[in-house]
Amino acid sequence: MTRTRGDNLQGALDLLVLKSLEQGPMHGWGITLHIQQISNDILRVEEGSLYPALHRMEEEKWIAAEWGLSENNRRARFYRLTAAGRKKLATERENWLRITSAVGLVLGFGEA
Repeated sequence: MTRTRGDNLQGALDLLVLKSLEQGPMHGWGITLHIQQISNDILRVEEGSLYPALHRMEEEKWIAAEWGLSENNRRARFYRLTAAGRKKLATERENWLRITSAVGLVLGFGEA
């Protein structure tokens, strides 16, 4: 079964969020900043995309959340990777490498 464009974009967001949480628990804003900083300000995740994705990933049991205090003493929901999330991260990473490798071949960036 082939993935739709939306599936690929959602998969990329999942991969970025799961990879960020591999570093340790983070609140939503922290995840956004991490992705932005690591990508040298190229990738920016909007709240309208991030929070629905976090909610979906929590339902899938890839992440777990609990309330805590942020760096500036504000109440925030902190997300952490679960064992199922680590497995999903590995799967998504493999899928991403396969897709980007195939695109690279089509664009002439690799050997056939």
